[in-house]
Amino acid sequence: MSRLLIAVLSLLLSLPVAAHATSDVELLPEPQLGDDGLHVQDWFLQSFLDIGEDLAEAQANGKGLVVVFEQSGCPYCREMHRVNLRDAAIVEQIRATFDVLQLDLRGSRAVTDTDGEELPERELARKWGVVFTPTLIFIPRDADPAGEPANTTAAAVMPGYFKPFHFASMFDYVATGAWRDRHFQDFITARAEKLREEGAEVEIWD
Repeated sequence: MSRLLIAVLSLLLSLPVAAHATSDVELLPEPQLGDDGLHVQDWFLQSFLDIGEDLAEAQANGKGLVVVFEQSGCPYCREMHRVNLRDAAIVEQIRATFDVLQLDLRGSRAVTDTDGEELPERELARKWGVVFTPTLIFIPRDADPAGEPANTTAAAVMPGYFKPFHFASMFDYVATGAWRDRHFQDFITARAEKLREEGAEVEIWD
């Protein structure tokens, strides 16, 4: 995965974005906290924590796999769940194109990587270079780890909290395959222009 891409995505965190007027957004119920302190989404994968199996199942259904690392008490994780993942349109879009596996940055559950290594969630995070939360790792539907760690086939990484427009755009960016030949900044600019042409109110401020 390109370090430049990760750097670009990190810079995007500083861009203020207004994606939807509140009145235009259909809000889902606010998520609850689980016993582990992570927010519960009933549509996230209920997994045996074998990433190869989860990826294969997603691909069999024409989807990619997103691995999201969170941790208890993370304010940016809370924002992602209470803002982005309460938007019914965003959730519908995600569910149509990706399965989502939630892992705990400090967790101890055993996870099997696609290279066959089994290790606790917290050690998988270190192995993959995940250092803060939320971090979303996008594995496209045509990925083939072939015995390598799953993150080596990632199309993109979302390091931290993104506002709703950028958040939803990243899922489109990977699902459509645009990540192969376009920078994310170019993709979101074109997406915003298209939505405006369709009558939607979208503002991206420099």
